[in-house]
Amino acid sequence: MNVYDSERMADVLAPIGYAPVETPDQADLVILNTCHIREKAAEKVYSELGRIRQHKEANKPEMKVAVAGCVAQAEGAEIMRRAPVVDMVLGPQTYHKLPEMIAKVHRKSGEVLETEFDTIEKFDSLPKTRNVKGFSAFLTVQEGCDKFCTFCVVPYTRGAEVSRPVDQIVMEARDLAAQGVREITLIGQNVDAYHAEGPDGSEWGLGELIRHVALIGGIDRIRFTTSHPRDMDDALIKVIGEEPKLMPYLHLPIQSGSNKILRAMNRDHTYDHYKQLIAKIRAARPEIALSGDFIVGFPGETEADFEQTMKCVEEIGYASSFSFKYSIRPGTPGASMHRQVPEDVKQDRLVRLQALLYKQQEDHNKSLIGKTLSVLVEGKGRKGGQLFGRSPYLTGTHFDGPEALIGQIVDVRIEEAGRNSLVGVLV
Repeated sequence: MNVYDSERMADVLAPIGYAPVETPDQADLVILNTCHIREKAAEKVYSELGRIRQHKEANKPEMKVAVAGCVAQAEGAEIMRRAPVVDMVLGPQTYHKLPEMIAKVHRKSGEVLETEFDTIEKFDSLPKTRNVKGFSAFLTVQEGCDKFCTFCVVPYTRGAEVSRPVDQIVMEARDLAAQGVREITLIGQNVDAYHAEGPDGSEWGLGELIRHVALIGGIDRIRFTTSHPRDMDDALIKVIGEEPKLMPYLHLPIQSGSNKILRAMNRDHTYDHYKQLIAKIRAARPEIALSGDFIVGFPGETEADFEQTMKCVEEIGYASSFSFKYSIRPGTPGASMHRQVPEDVKQDRLVRLQALLYKQQEDHNKSLIGKTLSVLVEGKGRKGGQLFGRSPYLTGTHFDGPEALIGQIVDVRIEEAGRNSLVGVLV
């Protein structure tokens, strides 16, 4: 989501003369696009602002500084107080107002703190054409969250669930295809909660939207992320099984294998419900690879609860994963819960969980040795004559071939596999 938002901020700024540069040292305007999901990410903002302040004072006093994204939404006034170097603060639903805010800063007049929730206005105000690089692109179809998991700040920083109109999404997808994009990832905080009126007047879910985007010429591969188990319905599972352009890779977070912890997290699903979903999905698409999110050390988590998470991982099996220690986020219910887990216990559990997840990831990649996979070639590899691309499972894949293949989808037979990448030969 933040990658998409950053690209769109560049699109908003282009008409008033701004173009991206490689380093902050070269910039007239620096925008930190921020994430508030974990404490470390938020603190990183202030550390980076300290470095920018030193550079600005020493070398470029006219440089303007903005903080955007979810930290801006959550801590707008605090940022202005704590970091005087910041000229503008704008939440994730207001970056279309950047040109107006820049003008106000230069005039030294008007409000430079924008944190309103108006998702539809944002998308209506963005430039209709995007300036993309590469052959794969993100496309936001849904924003916000109504789930209120007790560990998460997203409902407070992104607002309620809002789905973009179908025609707006299709127009953006066609524009991407016209620029040479071959693969689109439909994104949302709860992307499978997508619902909007379709061209036929009926209510469309994510499945119908995927089928529609798949009809666009030039778009050969489709992905979607991030899904919530509560919104994974039979209609979407049917599309997962039937749409050939949809890649066999699904990110479906569970967070914990303990029903007690899932209740405390307000996830509104059980491990059994999740397991049944996975069985349906694998019946529809046997070759699908799963990715998941896991949090260890949530308040009240006992060793027995953690062992339930380990059991979940062993029973389900994941090709990739994201795993973290629970991080207290101010303002969320989890922050005030009793029985906070000591840091050393969280660290020990994370190490044990990741050892299992990483082994599964490597085992999945090794299972691909000898198979021929379609690879979207993104560019040159590290070695001379080598190319790099992504397999249907999102795995980085290296192979030798001519540069003329960049941007093409080619068949590669896999001969070697590590935890994070594959090596093969062009077929």
